[in-house]
Amino acid sequence: MSYSSVAGIARKGNLILVALRLPPGEMSYTWEFPGGKVEAGEQDADALIREFDEEFGITITVAAFIGKSTFIHHEKQYELHAYEVQLQSENFQLRFHSHIKWLTLDEIEKLQLADSDRALIPAIRSYLYNINAANC
Repeated sequence: MSYSSVAGIARKGNLILVALRLPPGEMSYTWEFPGGKVEAGEQDADALIREFDEEFGITITVAAFIGKSTFIHHEKQYELHAYEVQLQSENFQLRFHSHIKWLTLDEIEKLQLADSDRALIPAIRSYLYNINAANC
């Protein structure tokens, strides 16, 4: 059985939002693309909307599917689906994170990033390339 998680890729041009997890937990002091587990009966978009509200107290709109990665957590296999999201405000309330940053993918690759999120970088890079090519 495979479980699902979602990651919201918020961007300003070629800058991407990442957040640094607070302790406790295995992901403490790890940078991530915001998101989380998809609960029973939820669609990916619903989970992203809920997660951004829970983690930051902000409303988002879920846009295009970007790509996916797979990972194992507590002996369970997960698929992590990434979507572009648009923030309706930037009045972040950091509830589970100590910092947020807007960085390029090259800068993000240098961070201590969750492995499952790091596996999304090629798909995000391709997505940004296609957006930039379409705008030329």
